[in-house]
Amino acid sequence: MKPARIAVICVAAAAAIGLAFVVRAMGSNGKPVAVATAAPMEAARPMAKVLVAARDLEPGKRLEDADLTWKDWPVDEVNPAFITDGTTPVPAPPTANEAKAAAGTLEGAPAAAAKSGNAIAEVARAANNVATGGAKADYYGSVVREPILAGEPIVARKIVRAGDSGYLAAYLEPGMRAMAIRVTVETAAGGFILPGDRVDVLLTRQTSLSNLDNAGQNSKFSSSTVMRNIKILAIDQTTRAGDDEQSVVGATATLEVGPADAEALALAKSEGELSLVLRSYADTAGPSGRVQVPRQAAAVRIFRGGAPEVVVVQ
Repeated sequence: MKPARIAVICVAAAAAIGLAFVVRAMGSNGKPVAVATAAPMEAARPMAKVLVAARDLEPGKRLEDADLTWKDWPVDEVNPAFITDGTTPVPAPPTANEAKAAAGTLEGAPAAAAKSGNAIAEVARAANNVATGGAKADYYGSVVREPILAGEPIVARKIVRAGDSGYLAAYLEPGMRAMAIRVTVETAAGGFILPGDRVDVLLTRQTSLSNLDNAGQNSKFSSSTVMRNIKILAIDQTTRAGDDEQSVVGATATLEVGPADAEALALAKSEGELSLVLRSYADTAGPSGRVQVPRQAAAVRIFRGGAPEVVVVQ
């Protein structure tokens, strides 16, 4: 090999070794070295908790814990009519003015003021969601107005909450009627009768027996049960007692009765004073409805062989 070629090879080898030392020195100085990285994953969509039916619900069903559950729902797909738990703020649809401000077409309002107003409105909506976002327990006792399928979000138009207009009509069992009677503390077990309890209805009335011998009348009072095992729907306008409430004092009690029982109860109201007798929870499985009321006793004079005889007819 020629000396000139050997010299060229030696120079190239020396240059390569020098370059290797330079690169190693740069790495030891903490300077980053370009490394191929994977593309970042797409950000996860924010989710909100939406109240849905845990099973198929029929009209007239009174909601309980097993009927409701929370389901994850994309925030951008949550309808304003849905019930959320309030932990994740759900943006409300923009108003007309907010839409104009966002497009820069709101007359007489600077863009900064429009942005500030939108921010305030968004914070207010989030605070309202947290304050009023429905806890599941708040809907216990509500009555289903329209069929709801399993997994379908609960919306206000398909249920009637206690205290809402139409609640009593939805709460009534099919074929039953609601009828109110006057009560006092004394005739309503001291106020310890609450909505949902079962009672017997007693009638106390004054009866008159003719005293044919003295051509006068003797009066006496009698009491009898006219209704048994009747459900109390409301005391005054209270259809659901509070969790810590042990008594409700009111002037009227609304009872759930059948059509024929309503007629008998209306007649009993006109004959005397009605009282409610509270039944035990362990004694609510028996028959419900009216009881045959004994008729007023009357005295009749019968002549037998010319001798008068007074007979009391029930």
